[in-house]
Amino acid sequence: MYNLLIVESPTKCRTIGKFLGKDYKVLASGGHIVDLPKSKIGVDVQHSFAPEYKTMAGKKEIVDEIKKAAKNAQKIFLATDPDREGEAISWHIAHLLNIDERDECRVVFNEITSQAVREGIKHPRPIDRNLVDAQQARRVLDRLVGYEISPVLWRKVKTGLSAGRVQSPAVKLIVERQRAIDSFVPEEYWLLGVVLMKERKKFTASFYGTAEGKLELKTKKQTEQIISSLEGAEYVVTKYKEGKKKQHAPSPFTTSLLQQEASRKLGFSAKRTMSVAQSLYEGIEINGEGVGLITYIRTDSLRIAAEAITEVREYIGGKYGAEYLPASPNFYKSKKNIQDAHESIRPTSLSREPESVRAFLSADQFKLYKLIFERFVACQMSEAVYKTKSADIAAGKYIFRATASERVFDGFMSVYIEGKDNEEAKEKKQTLPPLAEGDKPSFIEFKYDQHFTEPPPYYTEASLVKELEEQGIGRPSTYAPIISTIIERQYVERVQKKLVPTALGICVNDFMTKSFPDIVDVHFTAVLETKLDKVEEGDKNWVDVMKEFYTPFEKSVEQAGNSERVKVPVEETDIKCEKCGRNMVIRSSRFGKFLACPGYPECKNTKPLPEDEVSVPCPKCGGKLVKKTSKKSFKKFYGCENYPDCDFAAPGLPTGEKCPECGGILVSGFKGRAFCINPDCPTRLKKQAEEQEKTEKKTAGKRTKS
Repeated sequence: MYNLLIVESPTKCRTIGKFLGKDYKVLASGGHIVDLPKSKIGVDVQHSFAPEYKTMAGKKEIVDEIKKAAKNAQKIFLATDPDREGEAISWHIAHLLNIDERDECRVVFNEITSQAVREGIKHPRPIDRNLVDAQQARRVLDRLVGYEISPVLWRKVKTGLSAGRVQSPAVKLIVERQRAIDSFVPEEYWLLGVVLMKERKKFTASFYGTAEGKLELKTKKQTEQIISSLEGAEYVVTKYKEGKKKQHAPSPFTTSLLQQEASRKLGFSAKRTMSVAQSLYEGIEINGEGVGLITYIRTDSLRIAAEAITEVREYIGGKYGAEYLPASPNFYKSKKNIQDAHESIRPTSLSREPESVRAFLSADQFKLYKLIFERFVACQMSEAVYKTKSADIAAGKYIFRATASERVFDGFMSVYIEGKDNEEAKEKKQTLPPLAEGDKPSFIEFKYDQHFTEPPPYYTEASLVKELEEQGIGRPSTYAPIISTIIERQYVERVQKKLVPTALGICVNDFMTKSFPDIVDVHFTAVLETKLDKVEEGDKNWVDVMKEFYTPFEKSVEQAGNSERVKVPVEETDIKCEKCGRNMVIRSSRFGKFLACPGYPECKNTKPLPEDEVSVPCPKCGGKLVKKTSKKSFKKFYGCENYPDCDFAAPGLPTGEKCPECGGILVSGFKGRAFCINPDCPTRLKKQAEEQEKTEKKTAGKRTKS
């Protein structure tokens, strides 16, 4: 006989299996085993919104394996993820195995370590029905919105479109930001500074105004009038102040903060961040032992476990010294309406420093783990201290102000400095000579230049996640899927780091705003999210929430069905279709933009955009090479325009030269370095062997140390 422990992921399954030994059998559900059917709405709105669950496609073998293992199990533990999705999965498995949800069968742990897992098994609890109801409410709500609005969009806008309770407000935010940018009228302003000298040291004082207050310089004429009036003026220091400014350490990571910072500092998308973080949480094979490197990754809490605080304070004191350790731990206040079941995201052990485990991690895993590790250490370190200087300098009736700031103690900055959005201006730094009231620095010159006010910045993934969180839209687990969905639906496109609405996205948003104002309304969505949180807390019945929502929603769906059809505008080019002579238009797919004949379906001609064509001929047939996107991996590659007649494809642009070793085709690679694409090239095989040997030596060295 054995104890059966059921988790979600196969990776977690293997890691935990090694912790528990032969007395336990660990199986993975692979996520949800049941869901609402894809072929129909699957919700009985007439009978308390009862969901109709079906075994998911491809899950029959897993279900059969779990049932078989359960027959011979002495005790069954349900150890799916410690959140509402995980709770719902455990609930469905309990029903599958005829386990009473009131039995102490549910096991939760915040990190995948031997101690945490064993401790969780020692303290099982019943299934939390409030968490289950909260998940059901969200799933049913999302299904109703998606299934009832989508057909309306297909009839009135375009087939294949979708709407969502959270995705639609997100699109609206991006569209509104674009319109604010488009309608922005820049206003002229001027910056005036005076270069002064004291004790042979130059410094700059910026124009402030007069004794009555700050004065804005709007025109060149106004600026030059002030300069003219100050000709021959004496400059006198009327006020001088020195002080200290402290900068507090940043908080530990929540899900949204991790996504924002990974975007800023690593260039990771929200989806990429969560994928990599999941692998670090589920477990990494280190010296033959699987171990979770970070705590649970879906959280909006800033709480830190007491034992983790003790460990990090010992680490800081030992590695950086007493001056870097505050007298008492730093505590951070979480925002309202957060789910505090989990602590913040942190390393499971500070003994596993990033460099010590680098050999066992992929490049992405190492970067993200290092980010999490350093942020956690920094959050419990001393403040950074700055020495500040400020001087008011009078000239005639006008006042100029000179400031300087110098960091005199780096504190947490010795470990971690927060990233900034691209739009944030860089601070100009200077030093000031010794000054005192009554000093009369000598005049050197004026500096003045024209500026214009800037429109609001485009949303990036980082700033959109921040906005969604601040507005109370969605929850930690939804930010990444929201952004991925609106990009995949072609409502939004990523231009460098900017999120820009497409013509389709604008069209759909306008239709939704007119027909379903509540669904796209940020405040309405936030209030609904709060109601769903109350279900999770046991303060509200999920069926009541559904009734409050559905009655007015049903009327909106009916009214929208009677609205006029909307035409999505297309961008016409001056490129003629060589088959029928029409001007071709730019269309989009999930693989990128392309030229298409507007005469479809009579004329089905398509071709790449001119900028996607390259001047290098196909080495195989001499045709044009075109930059393409893989339908499987979405990676960029170069392929022949004559496909499928010519199947040439390469990950880089051919250089036109042959490989000196094998005569194969050379293509440009990282930093312009050419490499051969022949998989059997001796040079490639030799390099692969060297890399393999290097990795094996590094791994062996780590094992010897341990």
